[in-house]
Amino acid sequence: MNLQDLKPSKGSTKNRKRIGRGQASGQGCTSGKGTKGQKSRSGYSFRPWFEGGQMPLQRRTPKRGFVNIHAKPSEAVNVSRLVGFGGEVVTAEVLAERGLINNPKCRLTILGNGEIGEPVTVRAHKFSPSAKQKIEAAGGTAEVIVPPRRYKRLKKKSERPKKA
Repeated sequence: MNLQDLKPSKGSTKNRKRIGRGQASGQGCTSGKGTKGQKSRSGYSFRPWFEGGQMPLQRRTPKRGFVNIHAKPSEAVNVSRLVGFGGEVVTAEVLAERGLINNPKCRLTILGNGEIGEPVTVRAHKFSPSAKQKIEAAGGTAEVIVPPRRYKRLKKKSERPKKA
C-alpha cells in the first residue's frame, strides 16, 4: 500500500453542486433558488435577527424599569464595618484598600447599622443621622466632603474685568 493508493471511505465525500450550468445539469435556470422574491436575488443576505418586517423580538418584549444616565455612583458602608480602624482617618481610599468598597472614586455614604466602640475620624460625602450620632458618641468625628463642582460659575457682569 502506498500513499497515493489511500482514498476516502465510500460515502464520506460528496461531489459539489455546479449551479447555473444549463438545464441538463439539474441546477440550471433558477439555480435552486425558486422563483422571484428577495431570497432569489443576487447579493441577498439578511441580519440574523431580521424577521421579515415583522416587529422584531427585542422591540416586542416589554422593557422594565428606568436607568438614570445622570445618577452619581455611590457606595454605602455601615458603622459596624468601621470597627478596627481605631484612631485612624477613614476615607474612601482606605476603605477600598481594605476591600470594604469597590470604587474609591464613588461618593461615600456612611449608614448607621451596628455599633462602634472606638473613636474614628470618618471623611465621607454623606452620613445618615444615626451614623453621625454613633460616631460622635464614640468620641470620633464625621467630616462631610463636598464634591468639587464640575463647572465654574461665571461671575456677574458687574464683577467681570472690563475689556481694555
